[in-house]
Amino acid sequence: MPHDEWANLNGLDFHYRDWDGSGQSIILLHGLASNCHIWDMVAPILARDFAVVAMDQRGHGESAKPDHGYDFDTVGNDLSALINHLGVVDPVVVGHSWGGDVALELAVAQPRLAKGLVFVDGGMINSSARYASLDDAREQMAPPDFKGWSVEEFSKRVREGHLGSLMTGQIEEIVLANFEALADGTIRARLSRDNHIRIIEALWDHHPPELYPEVTCPLLVMPARQKSDPSTAEQREIREKSVATATASLPKGEVVWLEDSIHDVPLQRPELVAKVINQNIAGGFFNGSFTS
Repeated sequence: MPHDEWANLNGLDFHYRDWDGSGQSIILLHGLASNCHIWDMVAPILARDFAVVAMDQRGHGESAKPDHGYDFDTVGNDLSALINHLGVVDPVVVGHSWGGDVALELAVAQPRLAKGLVFVDGGMINSSARYASLDDAREQMAPPDFKGWSVEEFSKRVREGHLGSLMTGQIEEIVLANFEALADGTIRARLSRDNHIRIIEALWDHHPPELYPEVTCPLLVMPARQKSDPSTAEQREIREKSVATATASLPKGEVVWLEDSIHDVPLQRPELVAKVINQNIAGGFFNGSFTS
């Protein structure tokens, strides 16, 4: 069972979950508008062989929610401060979605900090190449407005969505952890809309193809795709091009496609996610660093 901990980092209180374990240290990062509980089904499997910690990043989950500091330099410093607080040496940093982009920026800014990186359907957000303007990105990437929704109404929407066929009590709790239940029975997103927009603005100046050649540690790319679903064809083509760009640019990169998998693959297929990470750590993929 994990235990919940808090640490004061850069003057703010951060929440993280520690599954203990021993051996290679793994730091798990959630994506935009998510929280550390996205890893609640993957982490226990990894903790059989490794020391595993998942953090709530700035503005998310139970961590502090200032109205500043959502640029990559500051968010990356939050992560490096947690690593130093834990006394961890040479961690493998695993990022889902935007969490992969945070890990990418940190690896370039502080190349000696991580032993290796893992992108779980992440690390490739390139909004300035996808949208015509920052205003367009703000509009298209803005979060849904659930103001006034009851817990029951939101749970019903989740059950009818892409996770519906997978829904269990545990997954429903994990999704609901992105929200606070208010006294009037409605919900409020833990990541405020204003802070969500601040992250979108930071992403506008984030260009992964320019960063890949500067990564000096091994990087395992684990993108998800659904070849059998024609509705995902356009998104799949964009992702495949992004993965090809990364593969061609990384000094040491390995790609393992998570077939028949959705973006929230840590919830859909936790055993597969843990297995691929475990195999690459045990197989020595992350041993050694490389320069471009």
